[in-house]
Amino acid sequence: MTIERVLVNQAQITEARVDSVAPRPLTEGQARLALDSFALTANNVTYAATGFVIGYWRFFPSGIEGQGIVPVWGVARVVESRSDALAQGTRLYGFWPMAQEAVITPEATPDGMIVDRAPHRADLPAVYNRYIPVRAGAVRDDHLRALLQPLLATSYLLFDWLGDNDWFGAEQIIVGSASSKTGLGLAKFLAELQDRPYRIVGLTSQANRDFVAGLGAYDQVLRYDQIDQVARVPSVYVDMAGNAEVKLRLHTHLGDAMRHSAAVGTSHWDKFAQPQNLPGAKPRFFFAPAQIEKRRADWGPGEIERRIAQGWKRLAASAGDWMSIREHHGLQAAAALHQDIAEGRANPRDGHVIIL
Repeated sequence: MTIERVLVNQAQITEARVDSVAPRPLTEGQARLALDSFALTANNVTYAATGFVIGYWRFFPSGIEGQGIVPVWGVARVVESRSDALAQGTRLYGFWPMAQEAVITPEATPDGMIVDRAPHRADLPAVYNRYIPVRAGAVRDDHLRALLQPLLATSYLLFDWLGDNDWFGAEQIIVGSASSKTGLGLAKFLAELQDRPYRIVGLTSQANRDFVAGLGAYDQVLRYDQIDQVARVPSVYVDMAGNAEVKLRLHTHLGDAMRHSAAVGTSHWDKFAQPQNLPGAKPRFFFAPAQIEKRRADWGPGEIERRIAQGWKRLAASAGDWMSIREHHGLQAAAALHQDIAEGRANPRDGHVIIL
């Protein structure tokens, strides 16, 4: 018996292949889980593009030099357990390898969660080590959770962080890669605020312009070649794409009116470059787990998680208006789809789920 997994070339992240390895025996305190389904989005491309910088390659080591396993969000069920914390048959939602199975060292928490206490994950961001028990039988719920919870959680945390900083004094918030689900989620959260002091501007490609405009989530939608039409007023740029050329042109156009520039994703990873002497505010990376930890300190345990859950579920309730779920079967399909997304061929309306 062998276990399949998808390996991604860490030097060229569009290259993915299916590999087989022998399952390792469990030690005391471990549990083996078989993946039922997981989502594939531009978020996973960001995990690959920043795998060394942030540590995403370290969650599920492949053991092969230069080949990494990209983490995914989805649901898995316990098929073998040597831990009192997890019974066989339990289903968990959370952060998994792009593979048929995962082995964790589970610990139950007072709030009903499961935490992986594997030593190699001890110094990695805690939010990725937490798993939520979920019931069986609600396949659409599984899909929506895997597709939207990670992305819209980031959207909500961006919204919360911007508000926590009084919007950096901006009169407009500009969202790069406005067709992305994280960008769309941020726009929707920003639009919910009563008497908001800012306009919401979306930047997108020619190919996605009509889709983004039709969503009605942005006050203004501009193509990347229309940056000169962005109003020169105090602005925040939230960059979901990591396109260095777009960032340079926007910073140059706005100059000192660029009050803050936040780098969130790198869906345009192939056009990413470290910013050099850009006009206006120096770009800074937004790391969602850091805002979670800040809010836990501000509000106490559980409150930020409660607000995130309320927020993403509220937006997911209307997901049928702006997202079509596409099911694919098997890890060969996952490898091909990863390449399509990394090379920018995916339709922004589609939400892709891999069924195992």
